[in-house]
Amino acid sequence: MDASTSLETHPHPGAHAAEHEHHELGWWRKYVFSTDHKVIGIQYGFTGLIFLFFGFSLMMLMRWQLAYPGQALPVIGKWIPHIFGAGSMPDGKMTPDFYNTLGAMHGTIMVFLGIVPLAFAAFGNFVVPLQIGAPDMAFPKVNMASYWAVFVGGLIMLTSFFVPGGAAKSGWTSYVPLAAVADTGPAYHPIFNGQTLWLVGFIFLITSSLLGAINFIATIIQLRAKGLTWMRLPFFVWAQFVTAFLLLLAFPPLEAGIIMQLMDRVAATSFFMPAGLVVNGAAMQISGGGSPLLWQHLFWFLAHPEVYVLILPGMGIVAEILANNSRKPLWGYKSLVFSVLTIGFLSFIVWAHHMWLTGMGSAVSAFFQTTTLIISIPSVIILSAFFISLWGGSIRFNVPMLFTTAFLPMFGIGGLTGIPLAFNSADLYLHDTYYVIAHFHYIVAPGTIFALFAGIYYWFPKATGRRMNEFWGKVHFWPTLVCMNAIFMPMFLQGMAGMHRRWYDGGQGWNVSGEHVWGLTGFQWNTPISWAAWIMGLAQIPFIINFFWSIRHGEKVNDNPWEATTLEWTAPSPPPHGNFVTTPIAYRGPYEYSLPGRDRDFTMQNEPVEPTERRRRKAVEQPALV
Repeated sequence: MDASTSLETHPHPGAHAAEHEHHELGWWRKYVFSTDHKVIGIQYGFTGLIFLFFGFSLMMLMRWQLAYPGQALPVIGKWIPHIFGAGSMPDGKMTPDFYNTLGAMHGTIMVFLGIVPLAFAAFGNFVVPLQIGAPDMAFPKVNMASYWAVFVGGLIMLTSFFVPGGAAKSGWTSYVPLAAVADTGPAYHPIFNGQTLWLVGFIFLITSSLLGAINFIATIIQLRAKGLTWMRLPFFVWAQFVTAFLLLLAFPPLEAGIIMQLMDRVAATSFFMPAGLVVNGAAMQISGGGSPLLWQHLFWFLAHPEVYVLILPGMGIVAEILANNSRKPLWGYKSLVFSVLTIGFLSFIVWAHHMWLTGMGSAVSAFFQTTTLIISIPSVIILSAFFISLWGGSIRFNVPMLFTTAFLPMFGIGGLTGIPLAFNSADLYLHDTYYVIAHFHYIVAPGTIFALFAGIYYWFPKATGRRMNEFWGKVHFWPTLVCMNAIFMPMFLQGMAGMHRRWYDGGQGWNVSGEHVWGLTGFQWNTPISWAAWIMGLAQIPFIINFFWSIRHGEKVNDNPWEATTLEWTAPSPPPHGNFVTTPIAYRGPYEYSLPGRDRDFTMQNEPVEPTERRRRKAVEQPALV
């Protein structure tokens, strides 16, 4: 029985009553332990935004230490030890261990508890079933389980801040052997210590992503509306589809690796622990024989596809908003689809470019250099298609479009600056410097996060029936754009000066950082970078107020306030249980803007193709010869 049958036919007279009974769920079942994809999407959204803010706050603490190393943090510095323990910031001054904790947990939280739940799970859960005309996800209870798995994993990660010794401090990559011996010894509980809880929490996060990936793949394949062929899918759905496959195929090796690392910590195994280790002046009593490089392979086999898990949903959001606000079809739709499929395939054979310093042979090195350069081609095709889509458009610069157009050059900078890192000869110098931080963050901060902000402003009316305030949206956008570049652009200079990305003292002892670049030394650049980060933190306050104020008091809008074409805008705002009043049927492609001879400049997917339109299209396809 397909989706349309389940919505439109009732096998017995009591079906109406049963449906009505389903609507009368209690508060806990309706809003907390819900199986409705829209509620779960909103739950993921709030969870992701909260963790994004928390992870960003950890970075702002780090920036104080980098700008003013060894100095007491004013005002809030004296309260930090009461929250994170006496060993974090005694007298308001940050300890090296606490700095390492902030670095490890900032990366972990922003990526795995912030962007992935928001970009993939929140937007995917809320938007994908609506865009394909489905009443819900294929497996609603599995969907609920996926959210609660990420919620439990997040709680475990937060709990790790309050155990003796604090949270994990071995980097977001958890490299062994450091990660296998950190937070061990008589002062630490064998289980309730930061590094072990990091591993346990990660198992829940991976399980959540695997459940969600299976659900998305099944939903997109099985529950598309009648007439919604593969080449009529919105590009956002394609992006989520490929992202789901990346998660499904890349996360299991890491989950196996995490379980092995957990066994190395708590069961005295030696999956990753080599023989002959000396810790604190004493030889470790282990069997040995393990390989630290095996962990790197397992980790980066996930972590490079993970970069595309972060960026592909953002590209999908950008595509929807770009077409809508340029009032013309996306340029090269099929090239976009085949490019995103190519990225999905190639992302699995480039992981070792993170491991140039491991001494791999020239043949293996040449292979990974080649695949890394090749994967830039479909990315350039996608970005070029987005830029060309603007050409000749009647562009509306509302808040979603501002974030979308800012995404394009920011992602371009991130991609272009990654090309030197594809070559092992250049990477020998740039590896683990601030250059890498700048490159990566240009992709995921002014890149992905700008796309996420654009998506929040764009689909907020569909979720609430109200529009966020345009003026305060622009007050949010402009300082954020300026500060993003003020934070990360100087980091390229610091990296080329040789400053290491993990130095607790901000690199003040590195002699190359004493050279002046644009009037400041590499170390001195930490101060304006930090001030830009703090100002950008303040710039998020208008967004937070605007978001919550608009839920109740925003301007009420109709079901299609942006005059868009895809199927989600045929549903009421907010959509009811089952999403659609009548089952949608797709008659045309997703971006039918500014068609000739139409009364409006948008034609929705559920509008039948008129006979005159067919004749007009046939005439275009077969022009008369003269």
